[in-house]
Amino acid sequence: MRLLANGRGLFRPKAPCHNVAAMNHRICIVLLASIVLFSTSLIAQAPTAGQPPNPLAPGQKLISAGKLDDAIAFYKNALQSKPDSWQAYLGMGAALDLKGDYQAARGNIQKAIDMTSGNDKVRALRSMAVSYAFTSDPQNAAKFEQQGFDIQISASDFDGAAGTADELARIYLENGDFNNSRKWYQTGHETAMKNPKLTDADKDLWAFRWESALARIAARQGKKADAQQHAAAAKAIIDKGTNAEQAQFIPYLMGYVAFYGGDYSSAIADLQKANQKDPFILLLLAEAYEMSGDRKPAMDYYHQVLQIYSHNPTGAFSRPIAQKKVGS
Repeated sequence: MRLLANGRGLFRPKAPCHNVAAMNHRICIVLLASIVLFSTSLIAQAPTAGQPPNPLAPGQKLISAGKLDDAIAFYKNALQSKPDSWQAYLGMGAALDLKGDYQAARGNIQKAIDMTSGNDKVRALRSMAVSYAFTSDPQNAAKFEQQGFDIQISASDFDGAAGTADELARIYLENGDFNNSRKWYQTGHETAMKNPKLTDADKDLWAFRWESALARIAARQGKKADAQQHAAAAKAIIDKGTNAEQAQFIPYLMGYVAFYGGDYSSAIADLQKANQKDPFILLLLAEAYEMSGDRKPAMDYYHQVLQIYSHNPTGAFSRPIAQKKVGS
């Protein structure tokens, strides 16, 4: 299926040989596998052992519970006592994005960007890219991902830069820009290969991510045979056993390829084996059921998407579509 992007949402026109009314999906799995590293929340993280408690953790909990107004009030109060808290600005931006107040969200995220440097700035830049992913605006998202990528390259953080490149690639993919998607997935793969400390298992991991990216791009372009070939190559890499933990992403990949190949029953079967806490996977399930003419489970899955409050690419790709579907 092809995607059209406009400034207000994501819409999916007809797929080859199928009357597809479902709207567009958005970026890597979990990038597929790429997103495994990068689809975690871009706001406050839990402290590790030995570190003091994170004073902003309650804000994240409020967001996760869907109490967005309470989260916004929490962050406003935090900023009154500590106006230089860039993490509070990021948290505020995340809550506002999830509420749909994108302009206000970006104002807060920009303040975080202006206050930070190094890895903290990369985190803030990527949060801004996610904000633009919510409104199907890959061009503006790219401006911020590119800045983050450049910072990581200058610091010889090849793994981090590769992840940022893959994240941008998925944003392009789920907005229907397949040329830029392939370009940035290739950049991510080549950047990862520059790491002099890569083990054989690491090389297999990045090979898996590259094959899975090629499979998803081919699927979106209507190249069913190519998509299946690359998906099989990706699975073969995982079957080597060097990255057994990545096997969990195979059902997503197979389901994605089946969905865009118009095989909705296979897509449903595969996607039901994938991560049911990933809103993008739930969105694909909803649309697969809808395309099969089974409205009730489709609506159930759209509602499930809206119960997940994640400020990351999968949330940005999924939430606006589910809101429109439930609203309609």
